[in-house]
Amino acid sequence: MLKKAFAAALTIGILALPLHNPPAHADGASADVNLRILETTDIHTNIVNYDYYKDQKTDQFGLAKTATLIKQARTESTNSLLFDNGDLIQGTPLGDYVAKVNPLKEGEVHPVYKAMNLLNYDAGNIGNHEFNYGLDFLNRSLSGANFPYVNANVYVDDQDNNPDNDKHYFNPYKILDKTVTDENGQEHQLKVGVIGFVPPQVMQWDKGNLEGKVIVKDIVETAKKYVPEMKAEGADIIVAVPHSGFEKAAPQGNDENAVYYLSEVEGIDAILFGHAHKVFPGDATFEGVSGVDSAKGTINGVPSVEPGYWGDHLGVIDLTLTDNNGNWTVKDSQSEARPIYDSATGTSLVETDQDIVNAVKEEHEATIDYVRTPVGETTAPINSYFALVNDDPSIQIVTNAQKWYVENNIQGTEYADIPVLSAGAPFKAGGRSGSSYYTDIPAGDIAIKNVADLYVYPNTLKAVLLNGEELKDWLEMSAGQFNQIDPKSKQEQSLINSEFPSYNYDVIDGVTYKVDVTQPAKYDQSGKEIHPDANRIKKLQYNGKNVTKDMSFIVATNNYRASGGGHFPHLDGSNIIIDSPDENRQILIDYMVDQQTIDPAADQNWSFEEIKNKKLDLTFESSKQAQPYADSIENINFLNETENGFAKYQLDLSQDKDKHHGKHHHHHGGHGRHHHHHGKGHGHHKHK
Repeated sequence: MLKKAFAAALTIGILALPLHNPPAHADGASADVNLRILETTDIHTNIVNYDYYKDQKTDQFGLAKTATLIKQARTESTNSLLFDNGDLIQGTPLGDYVAKVNPLKEGEVHPVYKAMNLLNYDAGNIGNHEFNYGLDFLNRSLSGANFPYVNANVYVDDQDNNPDNDKHYFNPYKILDKTVTDENGQEHQLKVGVIGFVPPQVMQWDKGNLEGKVIVKDIVETAKKYVPEMKAEGADIIVAVPHSGFEKAAPQGNDENAVYYLSEVEGIDAILFGHAHKVFPGDATFEGVSGVDSAKGTINGVPSVEPGYWGDHLGVIDLTLTDNNGNWTVKDSQSEARPIYDSATGTSLVETDQDIVNAVKEEHEATIDYVRTPVGETTAPINSYFALVNDDPSIQIVTNAQKWYVENNIQGTEYADIPVLSAGAPFKAGGRSGSSYYTDIPAGDIAIKNVADLYVYPNTLKAVLLNGEELKDWLEMSAGQFNQIDPKSKQEQSLINSEFPSYNYDVIDGVTYKVDVTQPAKYDQSGKEIHPDANRIKKLQYNGKNVTKDMSFIVATNNYRASGGGHFPHLDGSNIIIDSPDENRQILIDYMVDQQTIDPAADQNWSFEEIKNKKLDLTFESSKQAQPYADSIENINFLNETENGFAKYQLDLSQDKDKHHGKHHHHHGGHGRHHHHHGKGHGHHKHK
């Protein structure tokens, strides 16, 4: 191991004379230099490996885990650089705590930098979520970083309509002087240029914080302008750090996801990307795309990496550099995204770095107190035990929050007069996840940690524009949740189609409708029309008027549904009108904080069409814990406990709404507590 011997000799000071250096090649060329470039991205204040929404430790994310990979990766390489791609200071209750609850003061170091300064980053890039708390907070935060920041496409808004004199808001790029050692142990001075970018869409997403203060220009055009300038200033290699994802669609100008076209800009030697929370090389979405080599990790020949989100991967690009008389070129490369967790086997792949945990101990503990502290109050219990058979408070509170967010966002736009509807699904509805997998929040105080119970996934909010016919098809697809029922049978019939995931059972609030389960489903699970004439959705009305094709609606939903998740008809990403980077669950928290007192009572905007057969025996499963709630719902009867904590219930859809004879009201001991809520707060009513 020549390298180690050489380094050891240096430290004990016996290597004073140049004659000990390995001889250069006769033509003056030296041996190759291996340069390892490391990337973190989209950490979103996940410093400690802790899920603040669930209030428990995790092995699946957190910079305290990634740090172990960073240290390992450095030991394997003679020369390395470490960059962060942004979306760093916002994304968990820790970010909110430092920005809003106990705001960072001038001269204080933001906890993300208390941690990251220990890792000796070489540079950082600005992500879109950096702007969420305003420019003053961003600048105060950045002053705590012991490493430089770059961004080339955000400019001061000088309001003179002359683009030629625009001044950068941040340093557009940085040229780092790096001493590298080649494979023969010889040292070289390498100039590494690093340039950063953010999606121009920040001007919409954070309009309130940015309008009149900054402007943002096209990512690719900006790169074309500055890469030659960096070369002229002596950059030997150029690393681009776009906070931007990968799309193959033709560029429209000011594209959010510009990486594919950035890779075609002359002179860029490596791309460290992010924003889309995907893994490259790794995710299937990159497979088979022309110009992409998933084995090597190149895009149009440029070494590239995208290491997921929340620190769940470390991006690694290994470059082999050759010097031809002072002209460095990339001879070979290999990219990989190294995981901290094996999701297939559910095992942690790395230890937690205790130094990182210790660095933010104080703010971390304060955040845990914060997520346990009530942020509001609910006037009624919120549970999802009967979410598939009855309009439900656990969905209602989510759809209310989404509607609130979208209505605030469309004020003053061309969409201001279009009715806003809101779609939500029961995420926690038992099934394969077990009988304890239900939302169950008692009335009274509600804390941030309860939000994990209401919104399980880290989705972002999107809103789509649809006509009345498309709206009905959305509901027809949702209604695949139910088996077709024979209205004349007296045999027991199971209502719920257990093959249909409950997170695809969207309830759409803001309209009223009935579901006729005697009809066949119009669509199968892949979104294919199997019964084109089927009409499970009846009496679909908006403000008491029948919904028709010539009506327009904005529907608030999430990125999964809006971009085609679940194979819903007419939803493929093309009709998104609010493309927000804000998480649905953050919107839910903001809504609860804004409203203080929430009334989550479901508004009963949907129900089943009546079936006039008193002997009809419709059954479904829920948790046995749901029995006391069943007792208070007129048309649901508890039948008997089944296995693994489940119970069988009966749904009465006959016209006669009287209780079945023999329905007993046994409140086994403590169950009654769910029903007594000391009258607190009753009557108070009141992302991108």
